[in-house]
Formats: sequence, C-alpha cells, structure tokens
Amino acid sequence: MNCISSLNVLILLLCLSICPACGAQVSESPVPADPLSYRIDYVVKPNQMDGTVAVTLTLSQDTALLREMTMRPDSRITDLEADGDLDISDAELRWVPPESGGTMSWSVSVAHRRNGDGHDAWLGMEWGLFRAEDIIPRAATRTLKNARSETWLTLRLPKGWSAVTQYFSANGQTRIENPERRFDQPSGWMVMGDLGVRRETIAGIRVAVAGPTGNSVRRMDTLALLNWTLPELGRLLSDLPARLTVVSAGDPMWRGGLSAPQSLFLHADRPLISENATSTLLHEVMHMSLSLHADIGYDWIVEGLAEYYSLQLLQRSGTISDTRYDHARADLADWAKSTSVLCQPTSTGATTAFAVGVFAALNDEVYELTAGGANLDDVARELQQYSGDVDLDTLSEITEHIAGSKPDTLHIEKLPGCRKIAIGNQET
Repeated sequence: MNCISSLNVLILLLCLSICPACGAQVSESPVPADPLSYRIDYVVKPNQMDGTVAVTLTLSQDTALLREMTMRPDSRITDLEADGDLDISDAELRWVPPESGGTMSWSVSVAHRRNGDGHDAWLGMEWGLFRAEDIIPRAATRTLKNARSETWLTLRLPKGWSAVTQYFSANGQTRIENPERRFDQPSGWMVMGDLGVRRETIAGIRVAVAGPTGNSVRRMDTLALLNWTLPELGRLLSDLPARLTVVSAGDPMWRGGLSAPQSLFLHADRPLISENATSTLLHEVMHMSLSLHADIGYDWIVEGLAEYYSLQLLQRSGTISDTRYDHARADLADWAKSTSVLCQPTSTGATTAFAVGVFAALNDEVYELTAGGANLDDVARELQQYSGDVDLDTLSEITEHIAGSKPDTLHIEKLPGCRKIAIGNQET
C-alpha cells in the first residue's frame, strides 16, 4: 500500500471514530430548514404473530418548538415509553419532550369489534385492515406560536407484505400533509398484507381499490361503478378529495361500510348495489365527500343526506333507471313507517329511510320557492363548507338562505323527536 492510500485510510478511520452515526442520524430525520417547523416521524411495525402494532414517534427540532403533546388514553395501548416527562392519568396522557427532540413509543392491540359484531380493526397472520387513528391516538399540541409539523410515516412490514393508505408513498416514506392543521397526523383506512390493488383516475380523483388476495374483493367492479358515478358527484360537489382509497376484506371484518378521510372500508361480501337499488359503497363515498358531523340527536341529517345522494348518483348516472329509482324510494318509504322517531342519538336504518323522504320533500320545496332556480344540491354544497356540528337549526338556516324563506318541511313539529332533542341540548 502506497503512502497516499495509507493516508486516506487513516483519515477515514479517524472520521468514523469521531462520529460513527452522524450521517445516519441526519439522513433519517433531518430538522426542517424552516425555523418554525419541527419534524415528526411515525414508524409503524405490525407484528402478525400477536396482532399488535409497535409505533415509534420521533421528534426532531433544533429549539423547543413543540413543548407539549396530550392524548386520550386507550385501553388497547401498552408499553408506553418516552424521553422527557410522561404523565399518564385516567383522563389524559401528557408528554413534555426534551427541547432538542426525543422519542415516544407504544404498542397497540389492533383487533376491535364494532358493537359486539364483526371487527372494524384487524391484524392477523395473513393481513391487517384498520384506520391510522386506531394505532395513533389523536393528539393536541402546545407549541411556539405559528410552529407546525413536518410529518412522515414509515411502515416496516413483514416480508412479502405491502400496504395501501390514502397517501402517496415514495422510497418507503409517506409525507402526511393537512393544510388545515398545524400538527399533522396520519389518518384514514389502511390495508396491508399480500394485496391485490387496482388504480385509476376518475373525474380527476386518484382512486385505489385494495384488499388481501383470496378475499373475493371486487376491485374491477368497484372501479366500474365509480367510473359511472364519480363524474356525477363532481357535478354535484366541486370541492372533492384528490384521492379515494377503497379498502376491502372478508371475515372477520364488520359486514358493512365505514368512511374516513379520503378513504373508506367496504366488506368484500357487501353488494355494490343491493336488491333494493341502494349502494353502501356510494353511501360511504357521500360521507367522505360531504365530511359532515352531526350534533347530538341529528345523525339523521348526515345519514339521510348520504343515502339520498347515493340514490341520486345512481339515477343521474343512468346506472339505475328512473323506474328503479322510484321503486327504491317506495321501499325506503315503507321502511320508514317502522319508526316513529327521527331525532335520536344514532340513526337506524328506518330512521335513515325516514330522512330520505324528508330530504326529497325539502328538495321539492326549495325548487318551488326559487321557481326552479335552486334545489337540495345547493343546500348540500353549502353544508359541505360548514365546519361545525350540524343540527336542525344549521340545516334550516342554510336552506332559508338559499330559498329566501323558512322551509316548512323542516318545521320542528313535523320532525318527530326533534323538539325533545332541542330541549335536551339546551339544558346541557
């Protein structure tokens, strides 16, 4: 070995002895260049052997931008550890990290039954399907004024597994961005395992339909129905999500549909269009698109709108005929006769059917009051922009703004149970 080569080796060894891990640390979680941004890295590692997920949150910051994080305790979460100060009570989990950053880690038992029935969260030997919210509790932060997070998600999966979420991923990392919040956290449905995935852009929306192989997931059928109906949704609502991720699996999952941000779950055995011409898939698409939250007792507004417009999308797209649509409406009207209450904490199937009739009548009334200048579509567009919890007053005020007078359809005496709910909410 010549002198120059010996010198190079000596310099290299000296550098490694001084800082053996500096390069790895910087490349894994560099502090953002923006002086008011701190970095959050979530690393998620599912353990198929025991149905748990290990989560590590790493905070990287030069100065104390993030001062405190609080979360609600969850009985499924165990093995909590953290740098800095960690206080846990029955009501709150409070983490005060070191000024220069630190880590917090926990383990989550994923499996969860919905109302004692099938699972709305599952992780087994072959696959897992759950929401990000199931493994990463929603948190509130106390920060330096105007500070915000740059958040990343990394999934470390068993060999042979892949994953689909509502996000775009590159190089194994996913950037989590929500412009409406200063602290970004992963959200929405995710599925992992040996997956079959079909992707397509429909009406400007990037659609993915994913589910474990061997679960009879109708990926192409789902894309076909969305190809017919999403263009009509785009004509109804202009402010639509950029992405739609549909995840599906068979048992032991709950036999229904559930929506989340830019994503939804549909059991593999659910028909895309039922014999009564309703569609669980489009019902959940409407939930995701409208993104409405009901005040206590007014769940019928949110559920009724989703069911009414899922039928409308089928009719307007020509997926079902006008005659079939009329039969579907008649079936719902018959179902509605089995309940005498509209306003109640949770909307049942009969209550939702009742609500569809209310919204059909409201559509006709708005059309008449405006001499054909407006209808329920205009009400739905304004509701979509409403950020609070929706109640009867909200619906009435928005409708009056559009129609020019108070809608008789929404008179509280015509809506069974609503006066009792209104009085109860005032008392609380």
